[in-house]
Amino acid sequence: MLEKLELDGEAAEPESDIYMRFMKSHKCYDIVPTSSKLVVFDTALQVKKAFFALVANGVRAAPLWDTEKQSFVGMLTITDFIIILHRYYKSPMVQIYELEEHKLETWREVYLQATFKPLVNISPDASLFDAVYTLIKNKIHRLPVIDPVTGNALYILTHKRILKFLQLFMCEMPKPAFMKQTLGELGIGTYHQIAFIHPDTPIIKALNIFVERRVSALPVVDDSGKVVDIYSKFDVINLAAEKAYNNLDITVTQALKHRSQYFEGVMKCHKMETLETIVDRIVKAEVHRLVVVDEHSSIEGIVSLSDILQALVLSPADACKEENLTVYEGGSVSRSGDVVEVNKSEFEKVCGRAKPV
Repeated sequence: MLEKLELDGEAAEPESDIYMRFMKSHKCYDIVPTSSKLVVFDTALQVKKAFFALVANGVRAAPLWDTEKQSFVGMLTITDFIIILHRYYKSPMVQIYELEEHKLETWREVYLQATFKPLVNISPDASLFDAVYTLIKNKIHRLPVIDPVTGNALYILTHKRILKFLQLFMCEMPKPAFMKQTLGELGIGTYHQIAFIHPDTPIIKALNIFVERRVSALPVVDDSGKVVDIYSKFDVINLAAEKAYNNLDITVTQALKHRSQYFEGVMKCHKMETLETIVDRIVKAEVHRLVVVDEHSSIEGIVSLSDILQALVLSPADACKEENLTVYEGGSVSRSGDVVEVNKSEFEKVCGRAKPV
């Protein structure tokens, strides 16, 4: 049951840190589905088989289990697939040996070399605020929830799942003033040196941009400067699904013919739209970013899920530190001391139990 929040005094302004307080009052466990698919790979598995398994199971990432160490040591994501193709692709006539023959443990040794770091993960008892902070500060998109007692992986948290949870209960909370401000006023998003490609850009060039610019999606722009499509990291996995990764000289347009039939077009927004509108649109569309365009549909910038969570949750937290405010943990969300209690089954009715993340 979700209790209605109240502020001190009828005329009181909603606090800008209310979403931060909400996140601090809920645990990661609260948004772990009661039933979901979690695929785990042993590091002795062949790289190619692992990527085929990602496709077959409809997931974007999987924790890696080291039998020798008896622990999770990393994550396999679509980014790894892109890096392998980027690093080792020569031409359609040359087989990518590293993809065909290497095991995951071999690839990790070659790629990580001396930079091995412990797997970034989080406890189910940690707050959602900690999860947001960990995702954004580590610049990662997948955060495994691992039980510290049993060592079992329970779920993989994403920006999308967290924002969906927050947005679901926003209507029950007082609305901060900044939600009525525009993207332009708030300065949310990236508006300089936006990486983009053209319909005739070769796939290998797009992969190079993914790796070198460390971006997760590339707007596709035509000769007039209009945004006509978008090529994301997730689209790259279709190369594995179609077993078409041996020819990366094909164009983006050719590659996107293999995309899922459920693609509904590029999700866009404008700098003059409010943050409230942007949050609703990105959550309902279930996408990872919106392309900011002008009145002619020419690209102006990109607004990502991490940009939005930064603005809603972390920036108010930084402001609290600067103002020396006390941030109550363990349930206190407003000055009046009311507690937001979320019924997990209610959340799952709306958010779904086991959708791909």
